[in-house]
Amino acid sequence: MDNSRAGLGLNWLWFVLMAILAGWPFLGMPNHLESLLYVVFFWITLATSWNLMSGYSGYFSFGHGAFFGVGMYGMATFAGKFGLGFWPSAVLSGICASILALALGALVFRLKKIRGESFALITLAVTFVLATLIVNTPIDGGPGVYLMGVQVPMIGPSASSSFYLLGFAMVVASIWASRTLFYSQSGLGLLAIHDDEDVAEVHGVPTFALKMKAFALSGFFAGMMGSIHALYVSYVTVSETFSITVPLTVVLMSILGGARQWAGPMLGAVLITFLLNAFTEGTSALYGRILIGVILTLSVLIMPEGLLGTWQSKQRKRSLDRRRALEGDHSESSAHQEQSVASNDLNLRDIRHELTHAQNLSDQSGSGADHGHGLANESKKVVLELNGLCKHFAGIKALDGVHLTLYQGEILGLLGPNGSGKSTLINVVTGHLSPTAGSIQLLGQECAGQAAHLIRRIGVSRTYQIPRPFKGLTVLQNVLLSAQFGANSVSDEQAYRLALEWIEFTGLSTKKDDYPDELNLHQRKFLELARALAAQPAVIMLDEVLSGLTPSEIDIAVQTIRLIRSQGTSIVFVEHVMSAVMALSDRLVVLDQGRVIASGVPQEVMRQEVVVKAYLGDQAEVI
Repeated sequence: MDNSRAGLGLNWLWFVLMAILAGWPFLGMPNHLESLLYVVFFWITLATSWNLMSGYSGYFSFGHGAFFGVGMYGMATFAGKFGLGFWPSAVLSGICASILALALGALVFRLKKIRGESFALITLAVTFVLATLIVNTPIDGGPGVYLMGVQVPMIGPSASSSFYLLGFAMVVASIWASRTLFYSQSGLGLLAIHDDEDVAEVHGVPTFALKMKAFALSGFFAGMMGSIHALYVSYVTVSETFSITVPLTVVLMSILGGARQWAGPMLGAVLITFLLNAFTEGTSALYGRILIGVILTLSVLIMPEGLLGTWQSKQRKRSLDRRRALEGDHSESSAHQEQSVASNDLNLRDIRHELTHAQNLSDQSGSGADHGHGLANESKKVVLELNGLCKHFAGIKALDGVHLTLYQGEILGLLGPNGSGKSTLINVVTGHLSPTAGSIQLLGQECAGQAAHLIRRIGVSRTYQIPRPFKGLTVLQNVLLSAQFGANSVSDEQAYRLALEWIEFTGLSTKKDDYPDELNLHQRKFLELARALAAQPAVIMLDEVLSGLTPSEIDIAVQTIRLIRSQGTSIVFVEHVMSAVMALSDRLVVLDQGRVIASGVPQEVMRQEVVVKAYLGDQAEVI
């Protein structure tokens, strides 16, 4: 109730502020103040539009000056040379900037190598190439373009108030778009791309499509603002329009305010603009630029999340501390620190002990798994079938003609020594890697070579051996994203309920508002599991989900996996803890050097000499 009242009060505050700003010119605002506020609106719009793509997704672009320049020269061309009116010229300018963004995105977003610094440099190069083309064509020709003959739309009492209102309208539109995107499913997907794009794709996020949409929207607002500014300055030149000032300034504003926040660029733009305005005369302008450089350096070093992000983090920390103090969680949290269990570093004698113990379990129970699902495999539905699956890395055959079948409601144990191809198989099936050859049939659909998010939508999820949660999202947001981009289309409300259900199922209800870095290893492993389950998959692939856990945590995980199977989900279980594999698996498949060397009932497979030798090599006969 308190949160809803606070939100309602904040909305009313925004509404009153917007009404005052919109009506102020009609109440006799001084011209110099109108011009100053127009400049503030100008930078807010550019910084916010840059943030739509670069701030949310993490693809830092220095090409925002290109979109802004297209808008400037779009107005100069459509209105100045072709005689079109202001409004069609402004819209066409924004569309041209969007087309440029889409063309650039279509070239670079498909290449995984072009990220980070490479993307920033390419976008900067596009700005200079575009400037060269314009200055050497009739669009400009060299001397620049005058726009004094183009009529300014008089939507206010004067020309300065009209520009003020145009700038204000762009601020309202760009901030509304930024806030709407931030709280939408697409916004959550972009934030996931920011943290780990490959994992986002595997969890169902259509990364290419989202980046293209955000880039086009970013370009449109920059182009529209550029077209308005062309009339404001009334004289357009290549040197001023395509200078490095625009992209560097918007990056500074967004970083200072908080690039992962919808309101961050607005805060940064207001502060920087008024700071620049305070240093406008004589040598003070130089001092102002030096001061801005110092602020940028300090903000990156001291407040990497920006002013707004840092403030929110501190407020959240205080809130969590108060909550934990009330719940008495301090002692509990200290008792659940990470414990290192070297499950993957067993020596030869440890492996022999594991194998012997697993065989003894088989002899006692007569079976390696709970065969309450005792129907013959032939009578069950095939949910996953691999035929001749191969994956080569520069001549190294990580997978070499793998044949594998998974039935509905089955737990299939996938074993093999380190380097045998288990994780590679999971990566290929889930679309993280493309197969060199072979077929992948998932629920009767061919998936080999398809994009990871499409494979996810068909119905397969995975966990990672080393947890890879989205560090900038809370536990709830991590799981919510998987629910929204899962196998079944669900509404936002259904996705939210689904996320809460799986968070409760995995025992993370008290941690739903925490960030992954605040969890211990056991909790991060279960977060991986909750994310995979929230997508409602037909097949879930567990990649060493038990590694690093304590014996008591392993027992909890084993019971959780049994509950998952009881709901009809098929499981591929990759694990080195042999006792757990024997206790859970209906069938075993053993890989060695990328090939299937054994498959069948667990107790029979574990007795095969080829399996023992795969683990122990020539020392298999050693006591």
